[in-house]
Amino acid sequence: MRVLYFICFVGIVVLGSSCSYKQNQILFEKRASVADTLSQKAAIVSYRIQPQDILQVRNLQNLRYIVDEIPTMPISGAGNNNNNTAAQGQTFQVEEDGTVALPAIGHVQVAGLTRTEATKLIEGLYRKNLLKDPIIELKVVNLKVTLLGEVKAPGNFQIVKDNTTLVELIGQAGGLTPAANEKAIKIIRNKNNSQNVTVIDLSDINSLSDPRTYLQNGDIIYVAQNKRAIRTENLQNFNTWVQPALLLLNTALIIFTLSRQ
Repeated sequence: MRVLYFICFVGIVVLGSSCSYKQNQILFEKRASVADTLSQKAAIVSYRIQPQDILQVRNLQNLRYIVDEIPTMPISGAGNNNNNTAAQGQTFQVEEDGTVALPAIGHVQVAGLTRTEATKLIEGLYRKNLLKDPIIELKVVNLKVTLLGEVKAPGNFQIVKDNTTLVELIGQAGGLTPAANEKAIKIIRNKNNSQNVTVIDLSDINSLSDPRTYLQNGDIIYVAQNKRAIRTENLQNFNTWVQPALLLLNTALIIFTLSRQ
């Protein structure tokens, strides 16, 4: 009879251990030492326009001049809330020779320039040849990053402004899930045909000013599970076969006990 009680007790413990838990994430609280903060500093590299990039060019002084009145189709990307902004107006593709063909001024060499440099160049050409005091807005609308793992809405996201940060991207994705490991978020970047991995600790408030969190085209961000989530998942997998076995054993012991009475 003691064996029966013991088996029943074990069964109750296993069933209770399968209950879900609530993960309390700790963001932006811990402060790294000054030495650690200085060691993380890195230069912010502005994106330079490349062949095959898609440019949106608008004259804010006269929207009808460089902008098609019919909005173009947005570039697909999961979870992106800025498609409408990027899609307004006509777009132009950078050719293999690095030039982009624009209305009235023809081919302009833009490959190798930053967005700001290309904007000033195009603005100057329109002012010189055609327009009075143009205000040119230029966006590179094909840039994107990929966000995977423990976020509420993983997928591909467009980079529609300069210096988009990791925190901004996670915000667009709806935030981290309760199972996320906020202390070791990986940014995987292709650099010189090799993969460079940067690990960001979002529990450290200094991560908000860390230049490494500025995203670049083609980045892959991966948010892994935390240790408690992994333990819970392993325990749940263990319970999937332990619980039926315990139920069968309990039934057998009950039948055996009743048959001995």
